[in-house]
Amino acid sequence: MIGAASHIALGFPRLLRQKARVTRIKALPAALAGAALLLSGGTVLAQIEGGSRGAAPVDSGSAYEVSGVTVDVAGKTADAARYSGWRLAQRKAWVQLSNRLGGGGGLVSDGTLDSLVSGIVVENEQIGPQRYIAKLGVLFDRGRAGSILGISTYADRSQPMLVIPVQYSGGVGQAFEQSTQWQQAWARYRTGNSSIDYVRPSGSGPDALLLNVGQTQRPGRGWWRTILDQYGASDVLTPVVKLYRQWPGGPVIGVFEARHGPDNELIRSFTLRVGTPDGIAQLLDTGVKRIDDLYQQARRNGSLRVDYSLSPPPPPEAATIDDLPTDETADANTAALTGGEGISVIVQFDTPAATAVSSTEAALRAIPGVRSAATTSLALGGVSLMRVAYDGDPAALKTALEARGYQVFGSGQTIRIRRVAQLLPPDLPADNATTG
Repeated sequence: MIGAASHIALGFPRLLRQKARVTRIKALPAALAGAALLLSGGTVLAQIEGGSRGAAPVDSGSAYEVSGVTVDVAGKTADAARYSGWRLAQRKAWVQLSNRLGGGGGLVSDGTLDSLVSGIVVENEQIGPQRYIAKLGVLFDRGRAGSILGISTYADRSQPMLVIPVQYSGGVGQAFEQSTQWQQAWARYRTGNSSIDYVRPSGSGPDALLLNVGQTQRPGRGWWRTILDQYGASDVLTPVVKLYRQWPGGPVIGVFEARHGPDNELIRSFTLRVGTPDGIAQLLDTGVKRIDDLYQQARRNGSLRVDYSLSPPPPPEAATIDDLPTDETADANTAALTGGEGISVIVQFDTPAATAVSSTEAALRAIPGVRSAATTSLALGGVSLMRVAYDGDPAALKTALEARGYQVFGSGQTIRIRRVAQLLPPDLPADNATTG
């Protein structure tokens, strides 16, 4: 039964079924077959290890780019026509670049152009047996072209901006979780003529974990600072595209949004449309160019500014510990408080109670010439120390203290004072004396 039914698979007789293309393969020698098997195994292993996330961005920051150069030339052979077309494209592109940079549009020799051109970008080409029609882009080395044109190669560019392209297709949003056509469009976009310094991750390594759709919707500055520091950027740009397919094989509508910052602030949006899914790549390339123009325009009018809340906080200042004042620092503080320098005299005095401290300090401050009097060592019930700043001779201070009823012992800048015991006059009897 199985053999009888095999010739009517899916209801179509074998004779009416579409035939697959047949490719004849010659038998390989055993050694070559083994080598091919090893190479194919290595290819599969490399594909598994390399993964399918992201694409490396094109390095075009050090080049001037002139795009959209059309050529239509004929030649004896297809290669000769193509070579002549590229030569013609170099000349046309140099004239455009010279006019754009203010160089006057003068031509240079083909040998000089060969040293200036760093690459040819094929945007579209048609190759015939003796004819070449194409639209090309030409890349010129920035330093060499600037020296010939006599202009400065300095470019006023923004601070580094991290780019996270987000694509919504079928209601599902993706950034670097999987490789998307939107991320590939940003990777192949040449940023040499842009005033925005884009930081474009390749999508490998930890990019899928750090730069995902969820992260673009988190405004927390703390984690954003860590991510921006990881990629060497100062702020984040989030270009978004939402693809709407009208029907299978039908038109595709792309809604593009230029967003900025951890708050996902919308700068502007626009809509593009292509007739078939085959034009999605061109649709996305056009969207990248227009979003780049929007970012540059926003930077010129001041609406695209770096969010300084993303800058790392300044390091805390080191805490200073003040040492306990010594005799020298106390002298300096006393001189600073009094507005000048005076002789420092150490006065020892009895402090039977706390009131004795304030009364003794007040008594010394009342002496003319005393700038300050402060107790530096307190011993209640014993002998305390007071530092006195005095303008004059210490002997004069000793005389003034004696005139105020103090007994003064010692001399120089260290003295000891004591209140003189008050004696009763000889004509007054004591309280316990009997009257006769």
